[in-house]
Amino acid sequence: MAKDYYKVLGVEKNASKEDVKKAYKKLAKQFHPDINKSSDATEKFKEINEAASVLGDEQKRSQYDQFGDADAFKKASGGQGFDYSNFSSRDFGEDFDFGDIFDMFFGGGGSSFSRGNKNDYRGSDLRFDLTLDLQDVASGVEKTIIIQRLESCHDCNGNGVKDESDIVICGICKGSGRAVKTRRTPFGIFQTTSTCDNCHGEGKIIKNPCKTCRGKGRLQKEAKIKINIPAGVEEGTRLRVTDEGDSGIRGYETGDLYVIIHIRPHKLFTRDGNDIYMETPISFMQAVLGDNIEIPTIEGRAKLKIPPGTQTHTVFRLKGFGLPHLNRYGKGDQNIRVVVKTPENLSKKQKELLEQFAKESGDDAKPHKDFFKKIFDKI
Repeated sequence: MAKDYYKVLGVEKNASKEDVKKAYKKLAKQFHPDINKSSDATEKFKEINEAASVLGDEQKRSQYDQFGDADAFKKASGGQGFDYSNFSSRDFGEDFDFGDIFDMFFGGGGSSFSRGNKNDYRGSDLRFDLTLDLQDVASGVEKTIIIQRLESCHDCNGNGVKDESDIVICGICKGSGRAVKTRRTPFGIFQTTSTCDNCHGEGKIIKNPCKTCRGKGRLQKEAKIKINIPAGVEEGTRLRVTDEGDSGIRGYETGDLYVIIHIRPHKLFTRDGNDIYMETPISFMQAVLGDNIEIPTIEGRAKLKIPPGTQTHTVFRLKGFGLPHLNRYGKGDQNIRVVVKTPENLSKKQKELLEQFAKESGDDAKPHKDFFKKIFDKI
C-alpha cells in the first residue's frame, strides 16, 4: 500500500509549513535510532524524514498532491527516497535540534548580513510629542525643544579611535563581516552565513578604543532644537525635521526627528477642522429687540449683530475668522451659538409688565397650546 506522507507525519492536508515542521520535530526526536531502540525505529525515522522532505518543500508538496500517493510521486519525480540509517546524533553536535535542520533544509534559518548597506549604520529616527495652544495653531509659532540623542564623539570624530592605525581587519571574517558555519545534517552538509560574532558584522576590530566613547563613536547628549510650526496644524500632525535624530555609526547618515503635534483644549473655543465654535449668552431683551455685541475671536475681538426676534441656539457665522488652512490660502469660519438667558427673580412690577405684554401680543400660552393641538390632531 502506498505511503500517505500526511498520515506519516500525522497532519491534515491543509497543514501549514509550520505545522509540518512541528510534527517532524516531534517524531524525529521520538524515533531517532540513537534514542529509540525498538526494532522498527530506524525504518520509521527514514519514513518521517522522507515525508518531511516532500511536505516541507512547496514545489514537491504540490507535485505530491497531484499524484496522491508516494509511489506515483517517486516515479514521476525520479526520487528514490533518502537513506538516513548511517547518521547518529553524534554527527550533529551537542546543540543539534531537528527544528533547526528543518529550517536549513526547507529555506528558513540561515541569517545573512549585507555589509556596507548604509541602513545598517544609519542613525535611528527619534520622536518628540509637542503640545500647542490653539493660538499657536492660528498664527504658527517657533518652539525650542530639548531632546536626548546619540551624537558623534568629538574626540574621535565618530570612529571610535583616536588613531586610524588602531582599526584592523577582523581575523575571523577577513573583513567581510560574515562568518560561514558548516554543519552535517541528515540531509547532507549545509553551510550557513551569519553576522560575524567577533566584529559584529563591521569587518574591522578596534584595538585601542577611544576613552571618551569607549569605542562606540557616539555619546548620549542633550540637544536644543528650534522647530517651526506652520499655522493650521491639526492634532496628530507629524512634522519631519531631517538630520536631527541619532548620529549614524562611523559617520554614516544621521536619522530624522519626527515631531508629533497635540492641541491643548481651549477654554472658550472648540475646533472642527479649520472652523471654530463657541457659545455666548444674550439677554432676553437683546434677543427680542436685537443688539450689536462684541465677541472674542481667536485673534482678538469682533462685532456681531443680533437681529430682533433671535431664538436661543441660533448659530451665527463670522466668515474667515477661523483657523488657517495648512499649506494653502484661506481660513475657516467662526461659528457663534447664542443662548438666550431667561430672566430670573423678577420683581412684581416686572411680572406685571410681562403679563401685560403677553396679553397685548396674544402670546399667553398660545404657542404651547398650538404645539400640542397639532400633535393631538394626528393621533
